[in-house]
Amino acid sequence: MENRNSKWFILLLLAVVWGSSFILMKKGLDGGMNAYQLGAYRIIFTALFLGLFFGKEFFKIPSTKFKFVFLAGLLGNFFPIFLFALAQTQISSSISSTLNSFTPLNTLLIGSIFFGLTFNRKQILGLLIGIVGCLILVYAGASGNPTKNYWFALLVIIATWCYAANINLVKKYLSDVSPLSITVGNFAFLLLPAMAILLFNGFNFQSTYEISDSLGFTDQIHPLLYVAILGIIGTGMANIYFYRLIQMSSPIFASNVTYLIPIVATIWSMVFNEGVTPIQILGTIIILFGVYITNRK
Repeated sequence: MENRNSKWFILLLLAVVWGSSFILMKKGLDGGMNAYQLGAYRIIFTALFLGLFFGKEFFKIPSTKFKFVFLAGLLGNFFPIFLFALAQTQISSSISSTLNSFTPLNTLLIGSIFFGLTFNRKQILGLLIGIVGCLILVYAGASGNPTKNYWFALLVIIATWCYAANINLVKKYLSDVSPLSITVGNFAFLLLPAMAILLFNGFNFQSTYEISDSLGFTDQIHPLLYVAILGIIGTGMANIYFYRLIQMSSPIFASNVTYLIPIVATIWSMVFNEGVTPIQILGTIIILFGVYITNRK
C-alpha cells in the first residue's frame, strides 16, 4: 500500500513540476534567449547542480551500463530539451504540453515494436484518434496565430518519441541502477555538448536585462533565473524522481504523468494570458481520449 501511495504522490508531484516548466521556457525565450541558449543553459544548470551535490553517484554506475546511461541522457533530456525550446518559439505553452500527452501512447508503440510489449487494434485506434486531436490543435493554433509556424508542433511529437524510447530503455536496461546515479550520469555526459552549443550561441547578460525591460516585466527577474529553476528543479530533481517512478511501477504508469501536465500548463497559460480557445480544448480532449483508449484494459 505504501508503494502504491508513493507512486501516485510522485506522479502528481512530477505533473506540477513539469506542467510549470513550459511557462518557465516561455519566460526564458521572452527574456531574450534563443532556443539553443535556453536548452544549453538548462542542461548546464542541471549538470552543475547534480555534480556539486551528487557527483559521487557517477562512480556508482557500472561501466557496462555507461552506454545505456548515455543513450538515456540523449533520448530523455538532450534532444527533447532543444526540441521543446524550438517548438515554443512558435507554439503556446498549453499546446506544447498537450502534444506531450502522446508520450504514453508512443511508449506503448515503441515498447511493442522494440521491447516485446503486447500490441493490439485498440492501441492503433488510440493512435489514430490522437493524431486527429493533434491536427485539430495545429489547425486551431495556425488559424488563431497566422504569423506563427505551427508545423513546429511536430518537434514536440518527435520529442515524445524520444521520451517513449527512453522510458522503455531505462525499464529494461537500467532497473538495477539507482535513479540518482542515472540522472547524474545523464548530465555528466551532456555537459560538454551543451557548453559547445552555448559557445556558438553566445549570450549577453546585460542585453537580456534591456530586453526584459522593453517587454514591460515588472518583476525585473533575469531570464537566467527562470532557466536555473527549470534546470535544477524541473530537470535535475524531476528526473531523479521520474526514474524512481519507472523502477517502482511500469513504463506505462510512469508515462501517464503526461495526462496531468496539460492541466497545470493550461492554468499557467491562462494566468499569463497566452489564450486558450474552444477548438484547442476540443483537440486536447480528443488527444487525451486517444491516449485513454490506448491504455484502457
